Amino acid sequence: MAVKPTIPSGTRDFSPEEVYKRQFIFNTIRSVFEKYGYAPIETPTMENLSTLEGKYGEEGDRLLFRILDSGDFFKSIRDQYLSGSSQNLINQLTYGNLGADDTQQVVSQLQGIQSFREMALSDLIQAVSEKGLRYDLTVPFARYVVMHQNEITFPFKRYQIQPVFRADRPQKGRYREFFQCDADVVGSDSLLYDAEFAQIYDEAFAKLNVEVEIKINNRKILQGIAEVCNASEKFMDITIAIDKLDKIGLQGVRQELTNRGMSESQLQLIEKFFSISGNAETKISQALQLLSNSETGTKGCEELKAMLDFLQLSGNLKNDLIIDFTLARGLNYYTGVIYEVVAKSASLKSSVGGGGRYDDLTGVFGLKGVSGVGISFGADRIYDVMEEMKLFPATASKGTQVLFCYFDEVSQKYCLSLVKKVRDEGIAAEIYPSAEKMKKQLKYANDKKIPFVVVVGDNEMKSGKLAFKDMESGEQMEKTIDEIIQQLK
Repeated sequence: MAVKPTIPSGTRDFSPEEVYKRQFIFNTIRSVFEKYGYAPIETPTMENLSTLEGKYGEEGDRLLFRILDSGDFFKSIRDQYLSGSSQNLINQLTYGNLGADDTQQVVSQLQGIQSFREMALSDLIQAVSEKGLRYDLTVPFARYVVMHQNEITFPFKRYQIQPVFRADRPQKGRYREFFQCDADVVGSDSLLYDAEFAQIYDEAFAKLNVEVEIKINNRKILQGIAEVCNASEKFMDITIAIDKLDKIGLQGVRQELTNRGMSESQLQLIEKFFSISGNAETKISQALQLLSNSETGTKGCEELKAMLDFLQLSGNLKNDLIIDFTLARGLNYYTGVIYEVVAKSASLKSSVGGGGRYDDLTGVFGLKGVSGVGISFGADRIYDVMEEMKLFPATASKGTQVLFCYFDEVSQKYCLSLVKKVRDEGIAAEIYPSAEKMKKQLKYANDKKIPFVVVVGDNEMKSGKLAFKDMESGEQMEKTIDEIIQQLK
């Protein structure tokens, strides 16, 4: 009996129409990246776990997809952890071609062996996998910079549009495989680049016709909050909890921080930052007062102010730019300005973009003192928003523009040179494969949403005037092939 085919949960197939729309998003974002001087690179889908682990925080590490080693992946376990008797049992499982009952018996025997039962799960995972699927594009980029540091020119501006993988719980707007569109620059600590990324977000979403809020904060301000609370050692606990504010609410954040050992007075001080309001200048002024005893926090406020000054000199943004001191970005590597972009009108209120500055990221790979800043567009969520809001232009899903139909073998041969001439002009064209009933050929055009049809018969071949039909309006005209090409172009 044939097994019904499925795909892994959290992954998707895409129809031609969906792919055209996705390409519209990618091409729009790509055009903005290149306009600002960013060049494309690509990195492998797989990275060594040593590259990935420890870069995304405790929760991020749990979401890494680890890849089982090929070949005899039990060998290292046998050599390092297992006794002779358990090695024999493993060999039976691996090479013995056992039936179900025998397999269960061997497994039961293994479970009874002390050394096998006491093996830590982390040791087991480490022993059988040394590679993982990339979690994002930023850490692989940092690895790339270190490996190619003698070949690239600094500041190095790159963009990358590739899929990433997270072992997350699938839900609406959250997938296990999804595309990211990243741009980063490394080799400069100039805040001009931080301002430039706000401009890139603004311009790209304006081109996509998606109204967004571009939220910014600075991780140094969050460090300053921890310092003025006398809780510097709990900085990561604070940022992880604050990062969940939209999901679990203020009381949820309070409870989480209480569980992590924060006192009531510390919580009240943190909440003062949540209540800061007003325009950007007012917010920075209020934050500076609260952070007066923190050199790190003060510097974070000054960096935000400098970034805003650059933006003011560069001209007004089309979308709203909002300072949000509750914005945390839970990833470990951010050290300065951070961004989050949220679509304003969509029912799906999750982020459609985010990023920030990471002064220390390449240092973990041996290249010290290289500052970087970058952003990411969540292409799949952007797609969902644009689909919900009906924002895709008609040209976004443009495929075949014209179908050639005919009545017999003679007219079929006549069509072949016409189709080539149309294609040579860069126009997507098809010819129906056989002389079926005209109703069937036209149905094919309708089903594929091909906007125009050319019908060729004896009269058309004699006169050179082809029947040219607009499938949406139903209007049919007589045109030469050159006239048809001009209209299609």
